[in-house]
Amino acid sequence: MNVARGTWLVFHRQISQIIRSPIWIFLSILDPLVYLFLFAPLLQRALNAPTSGAAYTTFVPGLLVLLAIFGGMFAGFNMLVELRAGMIERARVTPMSTVALLLGRSLKDVANLLFQAAIVTVTAMLFGLTVRLPELLLGFLLVGMIALGMSALSNGAALKLKTEGILSPLINTVGHPLLMLSGILLPLALAPVWLQNVADFNVFSWVVRGMRELFAGRPETPVVWQSFAILTVLTTLSVVWASRQFARSIR
Repeated sequence: MNVARGTWLVFHRQISQIIRSPIWIFLSILDPLVYLFLFAPLLQRALNAPTSGAAYTTFVPGLLVLLAIFGGMFAGFNMLVELRAGMIERARVTPMSTVALLLGRSLKDVANLLFQAAIVTVTAMLFGLTVRLPELLLGFLLVGMIALGMSALSNGAALKLKTEGILSPLINTVGHPLLMLSGILLPLALAPVWLQNVADFNVFSWVVRGMRELFAGRPETPVVWQSFAILTVLTTLSVVWASRQFARSIR
């Protein structure tokens, strides 16, 4: 069985499980909407933005990156459930490649992220957000790449660690510095110079800046294409590493 066919079969099964649990769909969009309704209104004065729409143009791109990072990072917990249920062991007798077994699961997380992103963006438009469709689609592509890479890393880590007791603190230890040094909730331009210099070593600070340039209607800005280049490399490396972990787990 080729990789594309195998990926589709795994993806279809994973998505079917989500569709059969409507409450899960509701909960997946509740958290980002809470951020949108309760945090974003504070930003117009904090950022000295001329309009609420300008504040949302700054906040929404960061929120989408936040959803992609943490949505992908928590994918490993579902992998642990499948591991304990013996579903990973059963993969030994299937003709699917380990890449397909991994990608099908990770693409489910990408699809979920894009659904959340669409809901958040449309809702923000009601409060004054304006963004052109081509730039919006490029932004969705960026966050989709983040979700794919982070989901692959999380699944690979789950297969290697095999316990929530280590995976959970690992996610918190890695996730919070990434959040604080990405300028996700507030632009890093408001931070001290030393903190901005430290943030330059954080991949996601570049991606957040690229997303904000896209939403501001400036896709020609170098940071946009730098973000795509960085994410292409990191996502590829993440999928390759996680696929190898998957292969080792089903030998």
